[in-house]
Amino acid sequence: MSKSVIVVGTGNAALCAAIAALENGAKVTLLEKADQALAGGNTKYTAGAMRFAYDGAADLLPLLRNPDDPRVQNADFGSYDIEKFGGDLLGFNDGRPLSAEQEALVNLSGETMRWLASHDVKFEPIFSRQSFEKDGRHVFWGGLTLAAENEGVGLFDMELAAVERMGGTVRYNSTVTGLVTDEDRVIGVRVGDEVLYGDAVILASGGFEANEDLRVKHMGPNWKAAKVRGTPHNTGDGLVMAMDAGAAEYGLYAGCHATPMDLHMADFGNLDLPAGERKNYRKISYFLGVMLNAEGMRFVDEGANFRNYTYAQYGAAILEQPGQFAWQVFDSKVFDLLYAEYRFHDAHFVEADTLEALVPLMIGVDHDGATATLAAYNDGVDAQTSFDPTVLDGKGTNGLTLPKSNWAQTIDEGPFRAFPVTGGITFTYGGLKVDGEGSVVRKDGSKIEGLFACGEIVGGVFFAGYPGGSGLTSGAVFGRRAGDGASQV
Repeated sequence: MSKSVIVVGTGNAALCAAIAALENGAKVTLLEKADQALAGGNTKYTAGAMRFAYDGAADLLPLLRNPDDPRVQNADFGSYDIEKFGGDLLGFNDGRPLSAEQEALVNLSGETMRWLASHDVKFEPIFSRQSFEKDGRHVFWGGLTLAAENEGVGLFDMELAAVERMGGTVRYNSTVTGLVTDEDRVIGVRVGDEVLYGDAVILASGGFEANEDLRVKHMGPNWKAAKVRGTPHNTGDGLVMAMDAGAAEYGLYAGCHATPMDLHMADFGNLDLPAGERKNYRKISYFLGVMLNAEGMRFVDEGANFRNYTYAQYGAAILEQPGQFAWQVFDSKVFDLLYAEYRFHDAHFVEADTLEALVPLMIGVDHDGATATLAAYNDGVDAQTSFDPTVLDGKGTNGLTLPKSNWAQTIDEGPFRAFPVTGGITFTYGGLKVDGEGSVVRKDGSKIEGLFACGEIVGGVFFAGYPGGSGLTSGAVFGRRAGDGASQV
């Protein structure tokens, strides 16, 4: 007799869980808090990029919707093996060894991408954001090469199509308000006054980033000012329900993915924009210039690493500054290298022909401090090393207390532009503990029978940050695991 599985949520992790359970012959119902237009959790708001281990171009071609694209033949994708992926995660662990969750993410990432492709979830190279042209070829950098067709919306559409082809059912406007238990086992959920029973329940309802009170409780008062980049519906409901059932808190609750964003963007993401424009409130070309806080001081090494490895942390760094804002400053040498988001019709910036004229336009910034910082920065730039954005070029600064390690060019050719930014929170890192089958674990280490979890609600995957593209891959890896486990209870 087939199992009945209830999945709470319809984001990437939820849909992967549903696909895996359906593969095993389960009857699957997905319950979505939002209406149909806002379904998909945070997935629709992403750029659809997925980081995974691969040995070379031959591993990528079967994943592509259009492998005959002539640019593919003219691309240098490099390789990104399991050891490199694991090493990148270690770089964000603040001295912690790889967790069991991180080991699973790394080791299962390539296999999970091939599994998605087998369900007609296909990808395309990220030519525009992850490669630079060099010697006539598209050279990819930072280990991140592929994104879903049509970005996050495309990923959602393809995964939902797979679920529907396989017989899964989605109910919208169906907020789960509690778990139903029989002794120590979860046997269903409440949707308002209605009770739905199932052999297993999978929580894939996201983190608590859209809950201001929980942000302040777990992360501190500065996080009240954070812009929420994605759905307004990720308010920690699943976490609270699971903990009421005895689940253990797990992972770094003070941590999150937070990105530099336009200071004047509306709170929550904007699904009314075309998919390709939803990322345009991000401001992540800071590595080509400098960032100044209200005191006119630099506060991060803008060139510490490829932006894949820093952008998810630098939003938090901005929120730690006075007033929770900063300005990104560029000169005309790099205007053509800035990502399209800096030319977005709704991008906020000030412009002047000289730095002396620009600084007073940067509202909230100490003029003398900014002028002194920019002068010291320009004086410290290494003029002997060549600028090369395709590699860690070592073109840094000398004599500064806070160096810029790569891509340091003088800011001296007008016109000049400055963009006001703040921190935009994407998802939180603290969550639930799950075992190797995706079951939710209690404080004493025992599992809660009938209850599974995946996606942002799973803790222990990320700590002080992560290399870009890992979040969606994590959702897919742990979604597949939860779906397999729930369909075999």
